[in-house]
Amino acid sequence: PYTNLPPGATYRSVFGILRHGYEGGQPINHPLAGATTAAEADAYLWPDPAWIDVSGIRADAEQHGGQYAILGGEWAPFWHDAIDLLGMENLIYKMFDAPALVDAVLEHTVDYYFAVSKRIFEEAADLIDIFFIGNDFGSQTGPLIGDKLFRRFLIPHLKRLIDLGHAYNLKVLLHCCGGFEPLIPAMIEAGLDGLQGLQPNCRGMDPAALKVRFGADLLLMGSINTQLIIEDSPDTVRAETRRILEIMMPGGGYVASPSHDYILYETPVENILALYETVRKYGAY
Repeated sequence: PYTNLPPGATYRSVFGILRHGYEGGQPINHPLAGATTAAEADAYLWPDPAWIDVSGIRADAEQHGGQYAILGGEWAPFWHDAIDLLGMENLIYKMFDAPALVDAVLEHTVDYYFAVSKRIFEEAADLIDIFFIGNDFGSQTGPLIGDKLFRRFLIPHLKRLIDLGHAYNLKVLLHCCGGFEPLIPAMIEAGLDGLQGLQPNCRGMDPAALKVRFGADLLLMGSINTQLIIEDSPDTVRAETRRILEIMMPGGGYVASPSHDYILYETPVENILALYETVRKYGAY
């Protein structure tokens, strides 16, 4: 993805999206922006799952000897790929104006991720604990898409991936950023096992409310404010971490984590230590 790139591009995704910037950057082209029919989507040059070499995955998993929970499968950000292929606003318009086109784009992208993940699971599912996938359906102020459109266009494909994980006796964990609380019931109905990367500073994502409403149905992971961990003092990090633990731990079903999917590079080391030391002291069942 980093070779034979045109000027201005720093990355090319498996779906042919040219990007520029840090960590994959932002798309600089939308190859299917002008498409209006499913046939045009079908004719696009879609990637071959056989391109992915899964031969080393089993050995990688075996190295950990059961010491850690192993996350596996393809990340499968099919919502983001559809946005990149069509353009964000155009994608939403096409849900109304050309729904068959949107269906075809999503089907082809998920077909690829489904097949890659299946190859991974055929290789090493007995050593993998969690099928970990990621799609950000929320913004700071609410969902990026309403419940009706979410159920119509995205839930069927999310369920395909959930069912695949369950077929291999894996739990399915979804990374999802933003304020997507109105969409959670549909995710539960689709059989999702857990949500990761919960952001307490987004609309509808108050940790106590999420715990009360969804704690019996989903594993909840996150809710320790990443922005606070980056910007505040170690004492503040300790206090906030303990507060979230006291809210989220009762009854089980919580994994302590920052509200991003990992510790970001700009996080002060002393705050990282404060976070982990507090979890070790107060976060054990």
